[in-house]
Amino acid sequence: MVPGVHPWRELDKNDVSQFWPPIGLSPRWGGRGPGPPPHGGGYEIMILFRTALLWSWVWLAGPTLHAANVRLGIDVLEERQFAELKGQRVGLITNATGIDSQGNSTVDILRHAPGVQLVALFGPEHGVYGADWAGQYVESSTDAHTGLPVYSLYGPTKKPTPEMLKNIDVLVYDIQDIGCRSYTFISTMGLAMEAAGEAGIKFYVLDRPNPLNGNRVEGMMLDPAFRSFTCEWNIPYVYGLTPGELAYMIERSPGWIDKKPALTIVPMTGWYRSMYWEDTGLIWVPTSPHIPTAETALNYVATGFLGEAGGINHGIGYTLPFAVFGHPSFDSFALTDEFNKMQIPGVVFRPVTFKPFYGVFKDQVINGSQIYYTDRDKVNLCNLAVQILYSMYHAPGTKMFRASANGDSGPQAFDHIAGTDALRTALQSGETPEEIITSWQPGLAAFREARRPYLLYGEKPKSDSGN
Repeated sequence: MVPGVHPWRELDKNDVSQFWPPIGLSPRWGGRGPGPPPHGGGYEIMILFRTALLWSWVWLAGPTLHAANVRLGIDVLEERQFAELKGQRVGLITNATGIDSQGNSTVDILRHAPGVQLVALFGPEHGVYGADWAGQYVESSTDAHTGLPVYSLYGPTKKPTPEMLKNIDVLVYDIQDIGCRSYTFISTMGLAMEAAGEAGIKFYVLDRPNPLNGNRVEGMMLDPAFRSFTCEWNIPYVYGLTPGELAYMIERSPGWIDKKPALTIVPMTGWYRSMYWEDTGLIWVPTSPHIPTAETALNYVATGFLGEAGGINHGIGYTLPFAVFGHPSFDSFALTDEFNKMQIPGVVFRPVTFKPFYGVFKDQVINGSQIYYTDRDKVNLCNLAVQILYSMYHAPGTKMFRASANGDSGPQAFDHIAGTDALRTALQSGETPEEIITSWQPGLAAFREARRPYLLYGEKPKSDSGN
């Protein structure tokens, strides 16, 4: 069995033909896929299984150069000697997180790949090197390291234009995401897919892990009335898919994008849905200035809404972004006792006092609580977020949901990041966390079923874990 890829299908190692040429997931996988796309354009996702199998044999046979348990899409492409990209003019959508399992930049790998012509770079929010702040427009430029043009996809245009694509045969996407709908990299990916379809060029996704793991599906669905670049797709706030799996779903879901590209997903090997980042053995590169560690991705879900709600500091401007929350008027010990008495599964809280260097309550002493995870499989991050929001909203003096002068917080900003006004209005009307969480369940159940055909990876076989 190929580790981490469709464990429900047993593979014959002696039958090489089943791995090359690449095999479409549907309908050739015994009817388990979602079937041909409804637009009838014959677009077919191609998965490079032969390399996946070869890498699993190599990994089992002896030591590798790096301790990583997971081979990324770029590793698989590199092992294939870039056969699919040879003779092609390539545009690369990436940032500092685009590295292989040994920390080598995808930019440099493709720039030096024999027969591959890397002709342009495309940068998402925060830029190609991840240096720009959230929400800050990124300028197009020339990359000082490579001399290549860098086209910004987070400025006046958020979708590649025909002019940007006129000398490109293939767009390649290689960015580490954090598994949360309001993180805009997935919007960049889908709109770039649409642009590739309109231009008649190929689109490759070099797959990467979801640091929240592949089983976590939580929170509210998108209200179509609040669709924006921040909340582009009809998925829950935490959606439990890798970039490649989400690209597959975007390509096959009617109406999500207007023009489908010829899509190729280059899969990982050795990744399983229950994995957290430390299980992969991979290097974590900050995905944005305030996501310095993989655990911050969990905290982003738990407390990120507080930034747009306003009136609370959630660690932005301090050394613990998203890991803490508080207010100058709070008693940190009483607040922490209140949260620990709730016995929220999988987390405990401890009192914390800190002084932000910038941001909300800059240079003021903040009293609050810090989140610690005792069992990440038991904690529901979105449920935790609602409990924190509810308590902060009802705490004296917080003044949540009041519009700030710069528009960074307040009702409009909150609804924009949440992808709905239902969460805010429920809090303001006095609904309990339990009532809010219950209202999400039909949408989550429907999404879990809808995403099933697009899952490219399974659970770790029990034999691999020694059971």
